[in-house]
Formats: sequence, structure tokens, C-alpha cells
Amino acid sequence: MIQFGLKQEQALKLAMTPELRQAIQMLQYSSAELLSYLREQANDNPVIDLQETDLTAGIGAEPSAARKDYDGSRSGDGYAHSSSTQTFDLLAVMANPADTLYEHLKKQLGLIRRLTESEYRTALYLIGNLDEKGYLELDMKSDVRLSGASADEAEKMLALIQRFDPAGIAARSLEECLLLQLRRDGTGDGPVVRVVERHLEDLAANRLQKIADSLGTGILEVQEIADSIRRLNPRPGAPFAGQERQTVIADITVEKTGGEYTVSVNESGAPRVSINAYYNRLLREQRNRDEACQYINDRMAAASWLIKSLEQRRITLLRVSRAIVEMQRDFFEHGIQGLKPLSQKEIAEQTGLHESTISRAVGNKYMQTPRGLFELKYFFTSSLASADGDAASSESVKLRIKAMIDGEDKRKPLSDQAITELLTQEGLELSRRTVAKYREEMRILSSAKRKRF
Repeated sequence: MIQFGLKQEQALKLAMTPELRQAIQMLQYSSAELLSYLREQANDNPVIDLQETDLTAGIGAEPSAARKDYDGSRSGDGYAHSSSTQTFDLLAVMANPADTLYEHLKKQLGLIRRLTESEYRTALYLIGNLDEKGYLELDMKSDVRLSGASADEAEKMLALIQRFDPAGIAARSLEECLLLQLRRDGTGDGPVVRVVERHLEDLAANRLQKIADSLGTGILEVQEIADSIRRLNPRPGAPFAGQERQTVIADITVEKTGGEYTVSVNESGAPRVSINAYYNRLLREQRNRDEACQYINDRMAAASWLIKSLEQRRITLLRVSRAIVEMQRDFFEHGIQGLKPLSQKEIAEQTGLHESTISRAVGNKYMQTPRGLFELKYFFTSSLASADGDAASSESVKLRIKAMIDGEDKRKPLSDQAITELLTQEGLELSRRTVAKYREEMRILSSAKRKRF
């Protein structure tokens, strides 16, 4: 039989309030994200005052005259007739770090005289269709017709653009890109050209003997040819890609004074948050409890919580950073070879914070140290067992592998298995697959491709 009744119980539970959620979000924000978030809060809450410090003064300065449009007779993509007698400043067409590839090539196009309006627009169409590597991936017969240009005119303009700086631009394949650079250097024929035209795959695999047999020449000559080809740029447009400047602001600063390391939170990256004095005075003077007063009171409470959350974020970052510096002191003293294996759980135990709090605190945060700027996650490395029972970090092992490869006999480069055996002799027990993985992460070629003759 079902019994009905009332029963009273006491229970403890954690409720995720909006204020707590805000504090958690602010902890995981980077300096740039925090600045953006505080600006949003200031826009929504009139009682919040932000006093910002311009850390990027001079970075986004007004472009110089050399960066502005070099031809006053053109506006946008308009065409100026070749009858113009304007004198051009050659410095204006030099590569500027802030230029995009399109802008850089368009400046050079502006120096070409006797172009018809159709030719100019066709050239701009081709320039606008280069990918970030500087390659043209258009069908010259079908795609170009969409611009209203003929195939002959497109080929003529493509040949023109391919003479622009940087060398190798507007190529339709890797082979054409390399050949354009060789011709620019005055190497229009000879064994170098034949290697590019016929043996690129063999060159990539370092099959130099096969190339030598095909050319009927010695392997040392082929090695010199290979070296000259590898000095060419297979991605001529890459230096212009992603030109948007990204400024990393260190959240933590570590300084060595008197043999000890002092840790501080860099507060210059975030604006000072305060409560607007006018609304504070208005609330004190307002005696009636009307809706306006209640609104200001609610906004005051939200602003106060925001300030408390900022202070809690600062304290948490300081505690975590001090623990990292303490546990990785050998790194700060001796460099990467002193980097020890470290987990977020160990920092949580050291600071008394929850492991999830550590994860949020170190995410997207940077530390400025006497040894350079590092992401906080850099100090957390996996542990590798050694024969004597000590542990080595994966980063220090990578450094040791790189040192071995740098010091090897290039005529008999070390294989992954040979490196594994050498590390075992030093007390580090790694598998061959792990060595290969670390080598690839450092972008080091295999022994077959590193071999010299």
C-alpha cells in the first residue's frame, strides 16, 4: 500500500549561479579575451569604468606614404590610361611587411605602361585568384572566361605577372614555380632544369644515385644540384599570408632578483575596473526606492562581483604560477634540459585547488621569463622513465634527439633504431616509434633523406 506524507531533509549542493559561472569564465580567458569581455560588460553596465592602457601604441600606426596608393589617377581597381606622366617612387613597390600579396602585385602592375583597360582588369583578376602560397589554380580556358577575357589575353597577362616579385609567383605547379625562379637567376637550361622537370619526386626522396644515373653524371654533382634546388622557395606567396599582427601579452612575469625568482601577475594587460563615482553618489543621495534606484543598485552589485572575480582570477593565477616556478626551478636555472615532467594534478595538490581550476588557469596564458616567453602549458610535460628510476620530460628528450642528429655523420645518418639504442645506453627507455614521433614533431627528416654523399 502506498503511503503518502511530507518529509523534511537537509542537503548540501553546489548551485551554478550566474556569478559563479562568470568567475569561471574569466579565469579561463586569455588577456585579449578578458579585455574584450570587460569592454562588453562596461557597455552593458553604465556604472563600470574602464581605464585602459594602450599596449599597442605605434603598432597599428597610419601607413606611410609609400604604402598608400601609388597612382593618384586610380581609385580602387580603376584603370589609368598610359598617357599619364606621373613619376613613381620605386620604394613604393617594394615588399612592405603589412602588404597583402594582392596589394604587393597590384603596385607592380601599376608600373606597367601601355596596358589596355581589359588587360589591366584581366591581370587583376589573375592576381586576385592566387592562393596563399602564391599559386594560380584556375583553368586558363574556362575559368578565365568568367572575367570576360580571352584565353590569349589571360596567358599574356599571366606571363607578365610571373615576372613580378617575388620570383616564382603565379605558377600553376611546383615545377613551374621552381623553373620561374631558376630562369630569374639566369639558369634557363642545364642539369638543374632537367632535375626539376623530371626528378622532383626522386629529389624529395633523396634518391640522388638514381638521378645521377639518369643524367649520366657523378653523385656529388647531383648533390650540389639538389642543394641549389632546395634553396629555392616553393611557397613564394607565404610571407604575405596572415599578415594580421597578433600581439601576445604575457599574463605572468617572472624575474630573478638576488638568486630568487619573483612572480607577478601582469595587470597592464587588463584595464582597471572601478565603479563610476557619479552613480555611486547618485545612489547615496537617492532616498526613495523607485525603479531607477533599484536598477542602479543591481548594476552596482554586478560591478562589485566583477571586481571580486577579477581579483580572484589574479590570486589564482599567482598561486598556480608560483607553484610552476617552484617545481620547474631547474628549467629556469639550466634551460630546457632541466625541464621536469609535471602534471596539472601535481600543481592542484601543491596549491590546494581543484584540477579543473588548474586547467582553466593555464589555458591560453603566457609567462614572460628570463629565458623567454612561454605558454603555461609548456611547463606540463609527460614523464618518461629512465633506467635509474628518475623521470625525464618529453621536451628534454626531444632536445637530446636533436643534439644527436645535429652531431651525426651526415654520410651515415642515425636511424631511429640507432637513436633508440643510444638513448637506452644513456638510461632513457624509448621505443623506436616514440623516437620517430618526436623526430617528426621537430620536422626532422628520416635518415634516408638526411644522407649526404
